[in-house]
Amino acid sequence: MSITADQHVHSHHSADSEERMERIAEQAIAAGLRDLCFTEHNDFDYPDVGDEEIKKTTFYLDTDAYHEEYLSVRERYADRIRLHFGVELGLQPHLAEENRAFVQAKPYDLVIASIHVSRGRDPYYPAFYEGRTEEEAMREILEETLENIRVFDDFDVLGHLDYILRYVPSGRQTMDMDPFSDLLDEILALLIRRGQGLDLNSQPIWKKGYPEMNPSRQILLRYRALGGRIITFGSDAHRAANVAGGFDRAAALARACGFDGYAVYSGRSGQMRPL
Repeated sequence: MSITADQHVHSHHSADSEERMERIAEQAIAAGLRDLCFTEHNDFDYPDVGDEEIKKTTFYLDTDAYHEEYLSVRERYADRIRLHFGVELGLQPHLAEENRAFVQAKPYDLVIASIHVSRGRDPYYPAFYEGRTEEEAMREILEETLENIRVFDDFDVLGHLDYILRYVPSGRQTMDMDPFSDLLDEILALLIRRGQGLDLNSQPIWKKGYPEMNPSRQILLRYRALGGRIITFGSDAHRAANVAGGFDRAAALARACGFDGYAVYSGRSGQMRPL
């Protein structure tokens, strides 16, 4: 396996996982990884989705408890794998200053910026698509992404850019991105200008058997054509068994799109590693 760092995983410190950090570390070692970055969820002001168990504070991260346990686990595994302290930060435009303060409060190695909510709705739920086409829903997500990264820049990589494709009602595995080229070019050019990268997320490969990851081949080709070179790889595992899932396919896709290296982050700085 040419990818030796999984930089997008979740443990029990994320509201949608129950996995122990130790089990994730053990699996990463078994998979032959040299580095692993925990990236627990924090989504302020999560919307009402009609589920009594999901509140606005459901995805608030207890950063003190997370950091304390991380330091303990890192020390125990120091001679076997390099562990890193990260966060997957949910963006909404009105939360820019709150998210900025959050990021500055702890010594994160990697900050992934993700769009889980668009205009008060999560594309995970069917209600997001009611009364419009999937293409219209995609355009909204991309518009929201652009607005978010214009007002908030304190992150290292943009998470699973076409995340919506995991949940569109049709179940399609890819989408023609040509109708959105205006938005995509603005998003990608802004990332490149700032020295920020893309999170290449392999969950669609190992979880759904899709041929591509998030973002898709078409987006990666455009990012590379515009001069983009900073990418990270993440399984988006919420269970230990899925750490490094789909990485062989992900590496092949990245190479086919013109990438010969990827970044591994520590202290908010990415060091390139050959792919």
